[in-house]
Amino acid sequence: MTGTKSPFDPETAPCGKKSGGERLIDDDGYGLVIRDQFFACGCRRIRHEYHDGSIHLSAIRHDGKRVKDPIQPDHGS
Repeated sequence: MTGTKSPFDPETAPCGKKSGGERLIDDDGYGLVIRDQFFACGCRRIRHEYHDGSIHLSAIRHDGKRVKDPIQPDHGS
């Protein structure tokens, strides 16, 4: 798997603050896609798409608490 990292402009992090950061996209070419956003404030948003088509979404605030993050549209970025 080859991952790519790219910066992203400030958007609302799981803690509610506007923060930029880095986006990691990893794809094995067979259906496994990992999309992680690491915000400058320390929050993280995770989206894992598995070979069977299932999707796991989670969001973690910078203080380590998991939050219910509203599902946002995926624009392929």
